[in-house]
Amino acid sequence: MRKHHQADIAKHIKSILMRILFIFVLTTVMGLSVQNVIAQESETNRDQIERLQQRKEDIVSSERDALRSEVEKIMERLDNGEITQAEADRLKRKAAERRALNIENKVAILENQIALLERDEASENILEDDSSINIILGKKKTWRKKRKYDRRTTSDFVLAIGFNNAIIDGQSIDDSPYRVAGSRFAELGWAWKTRVFENTAWLRLKYGFSFQFNGLKPTGNRLFVDENGQTTLQEFDGDLDKSKLRMDNLVIPIHFEIGPYKKRIGEDYVRYSTHRRLKIGIGGYAGFNIGTRQKLKFNRDGDDVKEKQRGDFNTNDFIYGLSSYIALGDVAIYAKYDLNTIFKNNPVEQRNISLGVRFDMD
Repeated sequence: MRKHHQADIAKHIKSILMRILFIFVLTTVMGLSVQNVIAQESETNRDQIERLQQRKEDIVSSERDALRSEVEKIMERLDNGEITQAEADRLKRKAAERRALNIENKVAILENQIALLERDEASENILEDDSSINIILGKKKTWRKKRKYDRRTTSDFVLAIGFNNAIIDGQSIDDSPYRVAGSRFAELGWAWKTRVFENTAWLRLKYGFSFQFNGLKPTGNRLFVDENGQTTLQEFDGDLDKSKLRMDNLVIPIHFEIGPYKKRIGEDYVRYSTHRRLKIGIGGYAGFNIGTRQKLKFNRDGDDVKEKQRGDFNTNDFIYGLSSYIALGDVAIYAKYDLNTIFKNNPVEQRNISLGVRFDMD
């Protein structure tokens, strides 16, 4: 009786913690949305000018790469005896002229846009300094957020998907009782990234919160059964079209991220960019299981039946594990491994493992 009373108290405490975590997540996401809207609305002409300047550099680099590729193809034709040296020289000269003209025309368009933005910015500064002109022209003053000199912390939405399975004691993963293609995972959340040192960005700390959804789909015609405090796979009395156990977790991941970066210095700002750079993250996560359910789909007396079974299935309430990713560009290869066992009282220990892709790389 006393154990039953303690279990009720534990469930009540867990319910309260889940509500607090839900409120925290909700208010955090709402706050981030408002900040993003303010940041977008407070964008200045100077921000647009900087982006256009960067596009000029990208155009030059892109056209040079294209010219290099064309010249290599021309030289291959020359080496293969398809054209003469004179023809090769003519084609290279023609390609160089075309690429130079492309750069000139494209950059001219951007320079005109930059000049327009600079004139608009100068006009706005004059009007803001002279209140009498504002009254005559009826110009409305607008508040602008001052550019932050150094942004040491950035944030981004987390999305990850991939395959899920289990490491079982004394058993090879090749003999896993779970289907490789049918067992999948997904992760949604928000992550902040902070530069650890003040004047260099080779080491970053990445942290946040995530909802993890881990699914296990048994092989054969089997389903999960909670029996006498243990969860086992048993044959289904009938033909199963689908059988899948899904565990939903709310976790706090923390990673140390290393990799090269680019430092950009402007008149009133400095930025440390890791965009399109190699990134390696090593860390872990900890949190709670917030729900477990089993989905079944089968045929009974000629009717298609879909059944959802809710319960804990003796899954562990506390979740913790190791995770890592490696990215070159905007997408990362992502792996995570639960150090806690999936089921609490099973004689054979099973631990969740996932491998997929992650899309929160900047």
